[in-house]
Amino acid sequence: MIFLHHSFPRFLLTLSLAGYGFAAIGQVSAGKAPPVASIASVVGAPIFVLNSLDADISVIDPKTWQVIKKIDTGKEPHHLYLSPDEKSIIVANSVSDSLLFLDPKTAEVQRTVRGIRDPYQLKFSPDMKWFATAGNRLNHVDLYEWKDNTPVLKKRIPTGKTPSHLWINSKSTMLYATMQDSNELVAIDLATQTIVWRLKTGKLPADIFGINDGKTLLVGLTGEDAVQIIDVSSAMPKIMGRIKTGKGAHAFRSAGDGRHVYLSNRVANTISKIDLNTLKVVATYPGDSGPDCMEVMGGRLLVTSRWAKKLTVIDLASGKIERQIPVGTSPHGVWTLDHVARD
Repeated sequence: MIFLHHSFPRFLLTLSLAGYGFAAIGQVSAGKAPPVASIASVVGAPIFVLNSLDADISVIDPKTWQVIKKIDTGKEPHHLYLSPDEKSIIVANSVSDSLLFLDPKTAEVQRTVRGIRDPYQLKFSPDMKWFATAGNRLNHVDLYEWKDNTPVLKKRIPTGKTPSHLWINSKSTMLYATMQDSNELVAIDLATQTIVWRLKTGKLPADIFGINDGKTLLVGLTGEDAVQIIDVSSAMPKIMGRIKTGKGAHAFRSAGDGRHVYLSNRVANTISKIDLNTLKVVATYPGDSGPDCMEVMGGRLLVTSRWAKKLTVIDLASGKIERQIPVGTSPHGVWTLDHVARD
């Protein structure tokens, strides 16, 4: 049976076969395969993969590349982020309206914060004063103040149809959000918590990456085959052009060198490497079965293959797929504490 979840572009429906799963928060799932090794034996930080439609997390040993633990979450975990004190990974469970906190070194469940409405994508401002979530199903962006390591709702902002991804500028003054189904980019002033402008984009805008100290944004167009270049340096934004990448241009991840960013092309099954100085594609890597979120670790690119139930590991030196690790259904977010520097 084919399922369509709220963050899934309709034109990609035929590419995914998925079944829903749900279990109690903070417990290892009953009936799942036992871990092949103890988390205590892991050398370095574990890799976390969010299995959106199984409602759990695969914890992977970065040396053996084996799944050593499964952690149940709330329903539909899609994205995750490191807390300001760097002691927790925060997993956003969109359908369960909750945040799950995990130790990034031991993968132990710390606590669950409930009552967070539809947290699909999440982002902290660089000054760590603001915590923002995109309500993908409910068409809003929520702004929270971060107090005592807990989000406190400041303002719920109605947006356009299907808020997808967020970006906050380096000065922590402006938040940008893509509207997946109304084909828009909106800018929210954090001081006033109001939308200050809207811009029509290409089809199905998804992830956002900011360059040039807040002057230029790159927006992946999942309904097309390109990244849109947008100048946000003045009061009125301008579309400056596009970078052709591959069909289903979707998610970004910094290369960690201050000059390049990777982009996953979910339909083309490729990864584009973009030079941020020239705004051109300088390399293309093979993806597999709907490549989505990425992480860069030790000369490797980790990519979730949404339709294959696998984590794909690409060796960046050779440009080839090194291995694939079976995980869960519709793997989405991937993260490790041992990632390269964020630009």
